[in-house]
Amino acid sequence: MTKLVIQIPCYNEADDLARTIADIPRIIPGVDHIELLVINDGSSDKTVEVALENGVDHIVHHRRNRGLAAAFQSGLDSALTAGADIIVNTDADGQYRGEDIIALVRPILEGKADIVIGDRAVDKNVHFSPLKRQLQRLGSAVVRKLSGTNIPDAVSGFRAISREAAMRITITTSFSYTTDMLIQAGRKRMAIASVPVRTNRTERPSRLFKSIPGFIAQTVVTMLRAYATYNPLRTFAAIGLMLSLFGILPVLRFLWFWLGGDASGHVQSLILGGVLLVLGVITSLMAILADLISANRALIEKTLEQVRRMETKLAPTSKMAVSESEKPVQERSHERQ
Repeated sequence: MTKLVIQIPCYNEADDLARTIADIPRIIPGVDHIELLVINDGSSDKTVEVALENGVDHIVHHRRNRGLAAAFQSGLDSALTAGADIIVNTDADGQYRGEDIIALVRPILEGKADIVIGDRAVDKNVHFSPLKRQLQRLGSAVVRKLSGTNIPDAVSGFRAISREAAMRITITTSFSYTTDMLIQAGRKRMAIASVPVRTNRTERPSRLFKSIPGFIAQTVVTMLRAYATYNPLRTFAAIGLMLSLFGILPVLRFLWFWLGGDASGHVQSLILGGVLLVLGVITSLMAILADLISANRALIEKTLEQVRRMETKLAPTSKMAVSESEKPVQERSHERQ
């Protein structure tokens, strides 16, 4: 029996949640059972009440707002505990059309993909402003390069994940899960596919960021951090090499004048070059240390994956028991029609 859990991270989404839930299909070919999971990320409005009134099966609570990335990871953990074979993540504001979940899960059902990303056709999407189109296009291009994947809309939050892939994903950023997850998946050699999806216009501003410059800065930091986490040797070795090359130039300048008999007054070049060369060597040594730490991280991730497997085997097969480091999960006792 194939179970699909559709998770919806929520932070004060009482106004839009009911419409989003109503748009989700209840019958999907190849799926035997569909359950809805809401992650209440410290909402202060009636998000929980709306979720329960509209037939949500599980609600994971965060006592205070912890951000989208933490909500996404809590949803993955809880969906696995609920026995999900496939997990779909969608936004509570109704940006994505629920009917497209059918296309989103098909590559996983057919055994062709571990992760499927919804492609919003950013270049032609009439719901995006010209600036947003440019930023989304640039962000996707950078993520494709860093992750070694070929996904057109790499920052789309509308995605489906197989059970096996979800067990291997651990979001470490505190900002947004989209780039971190895709870089992880690409570096772990998961099969990633993309399908076209449609979007709806959303009127309320994003709660993920307060300004475009702030969003860009946070996204860049997230990308660089995720890439350095999984490619530490290459990252720090490249920095060390650049410092060494910059250090050689002033040293060569000093030697040029020294060989010409005019070394006086150019000692500063020798000092600057020496400092940069020392920093380059230190950074190169850090690259080796970071690579050893990365190997240890891989072992820890493997252990975490095994722990998740044991937890899901011990957990009840039909309902979740507790949420991730928070208070007990609220559940509905009825079965979905």
